[in-house]
Amino acid sequence: MRRFWIYSRTIQESTIFGKELFLGEMLKPFSENIPFSADGILDLMIAYYNDTYENLKFQKPFETDSLNSIIIPLKVNKYCHCRIGSKIFGSTFSPRHQKSSYILAKFASEDDSINIYPGQIQFFFVHEISTNRINMENHYLTYVC
Repeated sequence: MRRFWIYSRTIQESTIFGKELFLGEMLKPFSENIPFSADGILDLMIAYYNDTYENLKFQKPFETDSLNSIIIPLKVNKYCHCRIGSKIFGSTFSPRHQKSSYILAKFASEDDSINIYPGQIQFFFVHEISTNRINMENHYLTYVC
């Protein structure tokens, strides 16, 4: 959490990439094995995994260029809210915690300017994929509009 706080204060000097352990907790209620509801989300997931794992190639099921590509599963476990430290973040998926679903996200542009965008957490989800074709790994993600 300290490192995240430092990144939020010095976003221009920091390069954030890759992945790290999720030290929070996804809170119930949740829905298991929910298919991706829209093709657009699936495209975002492909782009995310290809950016995160630069040495691997990810794709949708049933695409023609599947040789040496990792096909991502189409189902996720959706959660209503998430706890990181003592803070609980809500989502529109949970009317009770919808008030805590509004966020401000900072993004650094290529010209070193900082842009802040308001957003609302739609839902949290855990997506399980295999990056080495043997072991499955959980990815804890948030869908924000």
